[in-house]
Amino acid sequence: MHPTIPNSFKISGSKTMRLKVYLPYLILLAAPVLILVMVFLSIRYGAKQMDWDTVQTALLHFDPDNVNHQIIIGSRLPRAAGTLLIGAALAVSGALMQGITGNYLASPSLMGVTDGSALAITLCLLVMPDATVLEQMAFSFLGSALGAGLVFGMGSLVPNGLSPVRLAILGTITGTFLSGVAAALALYYHVAQDISFWYNARLHQLNPEYLKPALLFMAAGFGIALWASRSITLLSLGEEVALSLGQRTALIKGVAALAVMLLTGVAVALAGKIGFVGLIIPHIVRYLVGVDYKRVIPCAAVLGGIFLAGSDLLSRFLNYPFETPVGVVTALIGVPFFLYLARKRGGNQDA
Repeated sequence: MHPTIPNSFKISGSKTMRLKVYLPYLILLAAPVLILVMVFLSIRYGAKQMDWDTVQTALLHFDPDNVNHQIIIGSRLPRAAGTLLIGAALAVSGALMQGITGNYLASPSLMGVTDGSALAITLCLLVMPDATVLEQMAFSFLGSALGAGLVFGMGSLVPNGLSPVRLAILGTITGTFLSGVAAALALYYHVAQDISFWYNARLHQLNPEYLKPALLFMAAGFGIALWASRSITLLSLGEEVALSLGQRTALIKGVAALAVMLLTGVAVALAGKIGFVGLIIPHIVRYLVGVDYKRVIPCAAVLGGIFLAGSDLLSRFLNYPFETPVGVVTALIGVPFFLYLARKRGGNQDA
C-alpha cells in the first residue's frame, strides 16, 4: 500500500511544476529588455558619467571628433557586448560540465579550464608575439582542453578523486600550478605586463577587434550545446540511466567537452580569467527551470550574461573612479556560494 500524499503537497508541487514550465519562456521573453537595460547602464556609468542625451546622440549621430562619442562607441559599447557574451559562455560551460560529470561543483574556473587557457595564451605571446586574434583563440582552446584533461586525469587516479569536493580541490591545485608556471614564464621572459590583462580580467581593456571572430566560435559552441541538450539531460540523471536509454555516453561527453572548450577558450581570450560565473548560474537556473537542458542552456546564457554585466557595473564603483577587476566581484559572490554548496551537499558524487 502506497502512502497517501496530502493535498497541500500535491497543490504545492503542481504549482511548482507549472511555474517551472512557464518560467523559461518568461526569462527568454524578458531577456531583450534586461539586456538593453544592462547595455544602457554599462554605457552610461563609469569613471566618466554620460547623460542620456550624449548616449543617444553617440548611438544615432556618431561624431568621431567628440571624445564622449569615442568613449561610448569605441570602448563602452564593445565592453557591454563582450561582457554579456563572456558571461553567457561561462555560464553555459559550467552547466555543461555539471551535466556531463554529475559534479555540482564543476565549473571552468574550478576545474583548471580557464587557467589552462590563460597559460596557453602566455605561451602564444612568447613563441608568437605577433599572433593574430584567431591564433590566440586557437591556443586558448587547446589550453582549456589541457587544463580539464589534467584535472580529470588526476581525479581518475586518486581514490574517490572524482567526487565533487576532491575534484574541486584537484582543480584548484592544478589551476594554481598552471598560473604559477605562466607567471614564472612571464617574469623570466619579461612579458608580465603583456599578460596581466588575462590574469586580472580588465574588461575596460577588452579589444573590440576580438568580438567578431569570438561571435562565430561562441555561436558554434552554443549550437553544439543545444544540439546535445537532450542527451546531456539524460546523462545528468546518471550514466547508468543514460546507457539504459541507449545513449552513447562517451560521444555525448566528447561533444559537450568540445562546446566547453570553444566557449571557455573564447571567453578567456576575450577578457582573461573570470571565476565562479560557471558555478553560480547553472545552479540558479536549474532551481528556476528544472533539469531539462533544452531550457537550462538558453536560460543560463541569458542569466550568465546579465550576472556578469551587473558584476562589471558594480566593479566600477568599488574603488571609484578606478576600475576593480570584475573577478573580485564574482569571487565575493562565488566563494560563499561554493562553501554553501560544499557544506550542504557534502563530498559525495551523488549528494
